[in-house]
Amino acid sequence: MPLRIETFSNVTGGSSFFKAVGHPLAAPKAAILIARLASFGPVAVYDPLGLLSGLAEFYDLSSIPVCGVYVQNVEQIGTEVFGHAARPVTDLPASGARTVFIVAFDSQRLEGHIAHLIPEKAGVVSLDAMRVPEDMLNDPGHYLSKFNWATNFAWFRDEDGHHTRVVSANYWPRYGAKGTRLWACLFDREGRPIADWTEPMPPIDGTVVIDSRQIRARMGLGPFCGSLFLHVIGAAGHDVVKYALDTYGDDQTVLSCTHDANAWPADRYAGLPAPREGERVSLWIQNSHPTPIPAGAVGLNLMGSDEVRTLDQSIPAFATVELDIASLFPEARWPAQFEVQAGKHFVRPRYEIAAAGGRRRMAHANVERTDLKPDPKLPVLTGHAIGKGHILPAPLLPMGRWRTTLLPTPMSTAQTELPVKAVVYDRNGVALAEHRFGNLKRSDSVALDVSGLVADKAAGKTMVDGWGHVELVYDFEAGTIADGWLHALVRYEDVNNGHVAETSFGSHLFNMAMVYRDEPQSYHGRPPGLSTRLFLRLGTDPWDTLCHLVYPASTPWHATSDTSLILMRRDGVELARKRLAIPCGGSRFWRYHEMFSEAERMAAGEHAYVLIRDTTCRLFGYHGCLAGDSAFSLDHMFGF
Repeated sequence: MPLRIETFSNVTGGSSFFKAVGHPLAAPKAAILIARLASFGPVAVYDPLGLLSGLAEFYDLSSIPVCGVYVQNVEQIGTEVFGHAARPVTDLPASGARTVFIVAFDSQRLEGHIAHLIPEKAGVVSLDAMRVPEDMLNDPGHYLSKFNWATNFAWFRDEDGHHTRVVSANYWPRYGAKGTRLWACLFDREGRPIADWTEPMPPIDGTVVIDSRQIRARMGLGPFCGSLFLHVIGAAGHDVVKYALDTYGDDQTVLSCTHDANAWPADRYAGLPAPREGERVSLWIQNSHPTPIPAGAVGLNLMGSDEVRTLDQSIPAFATVELDIASLFPEARWPAQFEVQAGKHFVRPRYEIAAAGGRRRMAHANVERTDLKPDPKLPVLTGHAIGKGHILPAPLLPMGRWRTTLLPTPMSTAQTELPVKAVVYDRNGVALAEHRFGNLKRSDSVALDVSGLVADKAAGKTMVDGWGHVELVYDFEAGTIADGWLHALVRYEDVNNGHVAETSFGSHLFNMAMVYRDEPQSYHGRPPGLSTRLFLRLGTDPWDTLCHLVYPASTPWHATSDTSLILMRRDGVELARKRLAIPCGGSRFWRYHEMFSEAERMAAGEHAYVLIRDTTCRLFGYHGCLAGDSAFSLDHMFGF
């Protein structure tokens, strides 16, 4: 059964309650609170905000001798809450309770409302007994303020020659934050906290780097593989901890990068590929809560199939488990793809692919929406008010080195069919080739060799040493069912050494003056989002860094971008600035070592990054590292 908790709403945003009660520092206090309630019964539970059921999803409350559940809202009287018929709080004086448990934070005002109703000599306790230290709160008077809970999880490993590095920037001061700090807690595979620390964040726009090798040496730890919990204290503007995660090894055959984990556990994820022959695909499940995941609560099914095969083992609180998908589906092969039945037990998961010869790479699945319905307006608006409509842009890397493959991935439970086509453009935005998938069924998994498509259209000779991009868009001549949540997995293979990287993401409306629903999306504030602020982390020596910027446009926009590449030192000081003019509908592929001089790179030093800024248009960006001719990584970038 999935957890019956609210984690995210596309109307109101992320929920803070599950973060507050599931915080690693709150969990030990919850155990003390429950023990106290168990010892001082009978207990009358006052649930004015409807939080009791959510609390019970995280903690075993069965030891509490509950004599009644009381509510404030008249319309809730008689409804079942925690196995009890809810009573009006005005009945509280006759409860015979020895303790009144107010299921709320900031409970003083709520207690004041019912002070005259509390039985004589009864004690009062509340969720305030579970509060994290006050100096960790940006808004102590509003405990569930989202800016008190700028948190996230990262998959973190340092064992057997495999390492990880989390990289981000202190972007919160741009929104008024002051004195930001980072609290981190590292859990091992079994969910045991093995290290925690607090450190000041760098100056505004400074770089945040957490390297597993350094943490292991600093903390005197043995090998580990688990979850790194991140909590930014003093956040403003954004309640999301965004980061890039590099995985690397003692040799060049292990290299990849992925996006942040997405801070809100979801019911389902999708875009998990089946292995090719000779590959092993592992799904890394990070329990994001202080309660075990029961055996059978997590499962996989082939996309479009109702047969769910479950993991027949429980996962302890905050523990990490590697699931070899072949243990559930030994028959599945690429380009087959899976849905992950997650039940809100964990954040957006990583998967790891181990290929023959020892090469390894990681990527992430995506949140599959369960709340969408087909939008009958999209076929009417596309080609008219919203031009090309929803665009999913991906690099076509230089074909002399890389092969590009695109796999459409259903990412909503309402997507029974996908009428889509792929259009390939050169660097200047000139269309080179088109492939119409037709009206794909949910169970169809059709991978397109984009590089081969371009070569077949006799345009390959112009692209061997150049670059371009591919756009997945709706094809309303093939079908009319669409919801705007269009996704794909794009795989890149080095034709010289066989190293592979892959990235997956969704479509948006880009660079148009009109607004439809919440598009074009804005990083901060209301749509339309018509500017760019992207974070490009830079690889450490001897790695070079690659970046591919795409300028997609749903409607005609500025003829060229006015893009600044700003080289930032780790303390947020600008060192150099380069300008790019990317044609509308085109792209630009570049490398750090070619764009910035040796003197500029030396002045930047370790842990520098490039801020990609454009106030004239919205760009979509990809970043990766190059380990010479041995390996590379690639994923989409984050903006703030």
